[in-house]
Amino acid sequence: MPFQKIQALFHPEQYHGWGKTRKFFEGWYYKIVSADERKAFAVIPGIAMDKSGEQQGFIQILDGKKLSAEYHRFDVADFCPKAGCFELQLGDNFFSATKLQLDLPTIKGELNFTEQAPWPSSLISPNIMGPFTFVPFMECYHGILSMDHNIQGQLNIHKKAINFNNGRGYMEKDWGASFPSAYIWLQSNHFSQKGLSIKASVARIPWLGGSFVGFIAGLLIEDRLIQFTTYNFSKLVRSHADKLQVQLAMENSQYRLDIFVQRDTKTVLAAPISGFMNGRIEESMTSRIEVRLIDRRNKKIIFHDTGRNGALEVAGNLEEILITEKDLVKHTSLQPQPSFQRSSYAGSLSEKARLEAL
Repeated sequence: MPFQKIQALFHPEQYHGWGKTRKFFEGWYYKIVSADERKAFAVIPGIAMDKSGEQQGFIQILDGKKLSAEYHRFDVADFCPKAGCFELQLGDNFFSATKLQLDLPTIKGELNFTEQAPWPSSLISPNIMGPFTFVPFMECYHGILSMDHNIQGQLNIHKKAINFNNGRGYMEKDWGASFPSAYIWLQSNHFSQKGLSIKASVARIPWLGGSFVGFIAGLLIEDRLIQFTTYNFSKLVRSHADKLQVQLAMENSQYRLDIFVQRDTKTVLAAPISGFMNGRIEESMTSRIEVRLIDRRNKKIIFHDTGRNGALEVAGNLEEILITEKDLVKHTSLQPQPSFQRSSYAGSLSEKARLEAL
């Protein structure tokens, strides 16, 4: 068991709950969108353990277009992760990095995933958590399995066949004791061209009796991931959310990332509190996420586009994570401007100096 726990540190996709019996949760998030973008779902398998040791497996299904959610509960004996790799059998359902098989009363079928774009990994930074991966008392850990990938397969949902061939997917996970008391999380991989993806989050992080505002963002462009994180000395210069919009701004040594989100109708999901799924959060899968990347050296906008089918969660006491920027860079619309279409930014990013900077 100690070997399994150590191995999982360097493989965030694997199960991390070996030896855990209470105040622990772990869940994998599969976002799946059909090729015509008329269907969008989130499939979330996982396990939850409360303070007293009561345990359950679960599969949540979010229909992002119909704004509905289902929660399927399983006996903990049905939760069977495989050691040494990411394979999870949950009742008659199966999950891995390359496959999803569902056999639920309302949803059945199989999807296969190819051309995954995982977050880069190294010995000192195994995934998106960076060195915080090795801190044993974090409230919540996070992992990115794939920023963007292809989907093949079909699901029968409420007795209706839905074809996901050539759809797009995204995959991540969380584990720990509870979700943060305040956080903003967003993601989209439906931009004006294939292979673009954004993921960003801001959260209150408990730390040694106090707390700090942590943040992570990754912008995937042409197989290059531009990172903005607490641990790589980036700065969060703006964090704002209200009922209509979300605005984030981050800066690293070379780039500024501006994110503007037009919020849309939400669906309620179960969320972990002290290990058990007693909390409630709201997620939208139809938000529009405008992304702008600016070269700080010459103030040139080198990327500007708007993501569709945006997943967005805004939860908790937001006063804990709001940051106001003195000189706010305003945006004029939630549509990419003509000068920032593919022909403009693709050429810019192909320059040798630009790629070296990424």
